[in-house]
Amino acid sequence: MTIGIPRALGYHRYGVLWETFFQKLGIPCVVSEPTTSKHLTDGAKRTVDESCLPLKLYMGHVASLMGRCDHILVPRFRRLGRQEEFCVRFWGLYDTVQNTFPKAQLLSYQLLSDRLGHELTGFIRMGSVCGRGTLLSANAYATAVRRQYDTDQKHLIQSQKLLSTQGPKILLAAQSYVAHDPYLGGTVARLLREQGATPLFPDTWDQITCRNRSRELSSDLYWITSREILGAIQEARGQVDGIILLTAFPCGSDCLTNELILRRVRDLPVIQIILDDNDGLTGLQTRIESFLDMIAQRKQAQTV
Repeated sequence: MTIGIPRALGYHRYGVLWETFFQKLGIPCVVSEPTTSKHLTDGAKRTVDESCLPLKLYMGHVASLMGRCDHILVPRFRRLGRQEEFCVRFWGLYDTVQNTFPKAQLLSYQLLSDRLGHELTGFIRMGSVCGRGTLLSANAYATAVRRQYDTDQKHLIQSQKLLSTQGPKILLAAQSYVAHDPYLGGTVARLLREQGATPLFPDTWDQITCRNRSRELSSDLYWITSREILGAIQEARGQVDGIILLTAFPCGSDCLTNELILRRVRDLPVIQIILDDNDGLTGLQTRIESFLDMIAQRKQAQTV
């Protein structure tokens, strides 16, 4: 038996957890390749026009796994706690994939972390589907959780070191599946580096701290990933030179969150960049260059 894992959406947050779990069960995994324009083309054919760009990419990743594995992992994400919900695209992801690929054998668990042991129960059930016992699955899950935590902490330490680099430091305020996707946020990060800037991401700072600090900008925003972005902005103040609100079209939650940020963050230069199906980079490069020029002129004016 082989498990396929799409390299999109939740993978950028829980990929180590999933891969480690199946590895400890002795079950090989196939992770789809890093995102390319082909994933977008294939995914767009299988979704309605109103679907957001990350969902189109996800469908392209699922399509690339068809015929290469026995089951495809498609979790159901709902919330991490009270007033800490994921976007609705995560709620219905399993059903969307099942209806789009009716011949696919899907493997799933439901994330409801405010219920004690709920995630563990889901992983044990997945292990049972794969022919593994309860104790083995529970131990594999415990190991996977530790490895995901250790990986996150290592990434946190490495990211914090970037705050001491020379040159302008820019926070890419984006969802993890946008910020860390090589086809989306990776392109913007590359353009920033080519101009001598250092891109930083919301997970440069501790997620729990960010969720708590988000209340300084909004007390009632309940999308968990949006709250982490707000908190990262609060943590970044005084440490970065500018903020790029990086959004994949047409994300409803980001539209609301970005408007809130534009209205309440006044002490840092902020621009909004919306990524869509267009592959052209000329306009994107021009906007980034102009933004960095503005930051340089602002710094120069402050020293006069």
